[in-house]
This record gives sequence, C-alpha cells and structure tokens, in this order.
Amino acid sequence: MERIVMLKRNVQILFRLTREEAARFRKRVKKSGLSQEAYLRQIISGLVPTDAPPPDYYAMMEELRHVGNNLKQLARAAHAFGILNMEAYDENATLYRETLIRITNAVIVPEKMKK
Repeated sequence: MERIVMLKRNVQILFRLTREEAARFRKRVKKSGLSQEAYLRQIISGLVPTDAPPPDYYAMMEELRHVGNNLKQLARAAHAFGILNMEAYDENATLYRETLIRITNAVIVPEKMKK
C-alpha cells in the first residue's frame, strides 16, 4: 500500500511588494484560481501557473466522458456479439470529435485581446 507523506509547511517568508506589483500579483492569482500560496509554490517548483479553465470546461469534460463510455459500450457489444451498430458508433464518434474540438477551442486556443 502506498503511503502518503504530508508536507509540513512551517517556514514563513515575509516579503514586500509595491502597490503595482501587489495588484499584478493578485490579478494573476485570481485568474489562476489558485491560492496565493499555491501560486507561489508552482513558481518555486519551476512551473508557470495557468489561468483557470472557463466555467463550462468541466461540463464539456463530463460530456466527453459520457460519449467515451458510449463508444466503449458499443465496442464491447461488437466484440461480444460479433456485430457493430455502425450508425450509433459513427454518431458517437462524430460527437466525440466535435466535443474535443469545442474543448480545445475553449481551453487552449487563445482569446482575442479585449480593447
């Protein structure tokens, strides 16, 4: 059984920022959806914190899981009975591809700058 070791964070670091630096920091933290501490830990770990995904991201991912389960059930039935409902499979495969494109556009493709 794998044992999880809790990190004890008992070292406190205090530093000062200008008002402008603090404003930029708070804005970036808010966009990431992380706490200030988690944001800084990512930077210290050599990671670049990303913006939190859009609100509909999780709903789209759930839809994608549903479509994937449909495809898996169709494949199991095809394997068990030696037949495949091509219409249902094609419909779900198309929905799967469309959902992937929507997720990619929502999460990865950069948005245009606001004027």
